[in-house]
Amino acid sequence: MSVPAPATDATTQDLEHLRLLSIFHYIVAAMTGLFSLFPVIHLVVGIAMITGHIDTPDPEARFAGWFFVAFASVFIACGMTLAGFIAYAGRCLQRRRRHMLCLVVAALACMIMPFGTVLGVFTLVTLTKPQVKALFADAPGR
Repeated sequence: MSVPAPATDATTQDLEHLRLLSIFHYIVAAMTGLFSLFPVIHLVVGIAMITGHIDTPDPEARFAGWFFVAFASVFIACGMTLAGFIAYAGRCLQRRRRHMLCLVVAALACMIMPFGTVLGVFTLVTLTKPQVKALFADAPGR
């Protein structure tokens, strides 16, 4: 029976960084989800144009309505999916699992200016350290 090595100060600091990064992932995921719901206004206007609740003399208004609905739906779906992935990456960071997924999501989070960029860069810097990668390999329940 082997006795686990005591945690060093560097390991404790890396665990604290992962804990903070997971919390910030949840915060950025919530903000991303909120901002991705802004096009709901366009979705409602587009549906009103399609159903005829907005009277316009132009017969091509239905086409514009479909345009509003399509783009708003795609934007909302992509934003909510990205928010879900960021929240899931926060959970994986907390449990020290799925290192590659956390790296990919951190790179994708860099697209969300300015908070996602800061979070993504700090996450990439932290996750590329060899001792942090070793923490993911030694995670309990793996």
